[in-house]
Amino acid sequence: VQLQASGGGLVQAGDSQRLSCAASGRTFSYLTAGWFRQAPGKERDFVAAITWAGGTTIYADSVKGRFTISRDNAKDTVYLRMNSLKPEDTAVYYCAAGGPLSRHHDHYVYWGQGTQVTVSS
Repeated sequence: VQLQASGGGLVQAGDSQRLSCAASGRTFSYLTAGWFRQAPGKERDFVAAITWAGGTTIYADSVKGRFTISRDNAKDTVYLRMNSLKPEDTAVYYCAAGGPLSRHHDHYVYWGQGTQVTVSS
């Protein structure tokens, strides 16, 4: 499975943005998927994850209520809708797939290349 993240860019605080993660591979629709982010000089942090059917989602406390993860298995795509963005949301955002529904990056098998999100104050 190959993952391609897109949708990043420069936005202002309070704005919204949607990231997409397009997958290639016939098994993606059966895989758990997640989003992580990494700010300069920091570790890769969990953001959100979703089960293969989309029935269960989990979020980091820092984004709960502002971010929404969803998926369209017919399009082999996972989305991350980000509302009320803050400067501290600035990071490279990575999509991942495979493994159990987890907050731990080492549980995921497949990774995309990352997309930069920059939130100006």
